[in-house]
Amino acid sequence: MNKNRLWSRDFILTSLINFMMVLVFYMLVVVIAGYAVTALHASKAEAGLISGLFIVGTLIGRFMIGQFTNILGRQKTLWLGLTGFCISAGLYFIATSSDFLLAVRFIHGFSYGLASSILGAIIAQIIPVTRRGEGIGYYSLSSTVGTAVGPLLGIYLTLHASYLWIFSLSMIIALLCLGISFLIKIPALPERNLSLDEEVKKTSLLQNFVEIKAVPIAIVVFIASICYSSVLSFINFYAQELQLEQSAALFFLVYSIAILASRPFTGKLMDQKGENVVMYPALFILALALLLLSVVQQGSLLLICGALLGLGFGNMQSIAQAIAVKSTSLERMELATSTFFIALDAGLGFGPFILGFVLNHISYAQMYFYSAWIALACIALYFVLHGRHARVKAITI
Repeated sequence: MNKNRLWSRDFILTSLINFMMVLVFYMLVVVIAGYAVTALHASKAEAGLISGLFIVGTLIGRFMIGQFTNILGRQKTLWLGLTGFCISAGLYFIATSSDFLLAVRFIHGFSYGLASSILGAIIAQIIPVTRRGEGIGYYSLSSTVGTAVGPLLGIYLTLHASYLWIFSLSMIIALLCLGISFLIKIPALPERNLSLDEEVKKTSLLQNFVEIKAVPIAIVVFIASICYSSVLSFINFYAQELQLEQSAALFFLVYSIAILASRPFTGKLMDQKGENVVMYPALFILALALLLLSVVQQGSLLLICGALLGLGFGNMQSIAQAIAVKSTSLERMELATSTFFIALDAGLGFGPFILGFVLNHISYAQMYFYSAWIALACIALYFVLHGRHARVKAITI
């Protein structure tokens, strides 16, 4: 029975570290653009780059994870990533220029990419093989909760505390993550399969980093993530412009509740009817949420937009991940998942910079209006790249 135990100490501690790291990431991403503009007098384009460069660093960290684990092993790579996460959290206190803050955001994101990637590999070892699907589902819930608590906490602290308090809290949480990591016992890796090593050598360099079969759905995720990044990085600015700060403080909480409430329903629907029956409505709802954001005037409508984003982008994200995984063989499922997250990270990372530049010429309302049309175009893109080939049959998340 012990071999099938899911909620072990190591499983709980690994999930806790993941939750706290995601919390810090999302807490800072909703406030750092405002800090750059108000404290460092950065332009909107610079603020967007500062916000998004964290995810660019994360993206590079994910690409480099194999090199680090080959040299240092998983345990030391985790400690290295979390140590960098702590150091970079402390550097925010002395970031007195936009250029220095850009460097801090990149290092912070790179460290996050290393640590979060290795945590994903460790949790796959810790979870019993017979309960792997269930265990990964619960582990991913730590990220979902972090994406809700982080922005909620960030916006609340922006309204009621100084940036110094926000950076202090980030530093404390980062130190807790590093301390807890020393309590995790990482199982030893099985001996390497020599025949598998020979097969890997035969693959192209690109195939060692990306699962080609998962690229079509990854393209859709990339475009949709750029649209969502307009909310993630600029909703706080937009709410201040509309004098809806109090409602904005609850925006991401409503977003997460919508995901948690709809996820069991959409998952079963996908199992019974196939991915298209969820993806098409999810992309349409994403476009509708962005369109309503462009005309919002009341706090209640702002929160409705948050709920619609949860139903739209939140479910699109989870279904797209399932599509990426089922597109390939069992041996390359981890690489397909990595391809999915690379697209997600790239969209969320480059999106704020692109949109920040656009905001020098248009208003926030116009940005959300045009983003809505891009999200709507994702429906056609999804049809061409995947939807028309998808069969109506059950798939497993």
